[in-house]
Amino acid sequence: MAAHQERLSLPWWAWPATLAAGAILATELTLGLPEVPIWLPYVVVLPLSLLILVPMDRLRVEVTADEFRADDARLPVRFVSGVVALDAAGKREALGVGSHPLAFVVQRAWIGPAVQVLLDDPDDPTPFWVVSTRRPVELATALLEVSRRARAERA
Repeated sequence: MAAHQERLSLPWWAWPATLAAGAILATELTLGLPEVPIWLPYVVVLPLSLLILVPMDRLRVEVTADEFRADDARLPVRFVSGVVALDAAGKREALGVGSHPLAFVVQRAWIGPAVQVLLDDPDDPTPFWVVSTRRPVELATALLEVSRRARAERA
């Protein structure tokens, strides 16, 4: 059972905005290529524009008893030494001036808050992870709880 589970989906307005951009592009193609049937650019471009959004809408963040998952990346919780819940300004700081070149980042620009997960793994040069989340306090709490439990069992 997951201690925390979240799907970082796109905002509702991304879908109609993408359709509008696809319609504009299809119209431009129709005007620029008069020998192509009028309906063809719409049939091709509109579905392709929506398909572009599908991978961006599938990101999952999850904390289980053994690991922290952010999309396809997995981190054993025994290596978590600390977690900091970040608001939008804190995330900007962690990804900007306070960043480290070896940090692992899973961020979505349309999601303001994030968590910074500090690592304690001597075999891994990654100092921390920064992961976007809509519920940073809940994610940080769940991750710290599971991490403390895993460290206590290991000791």
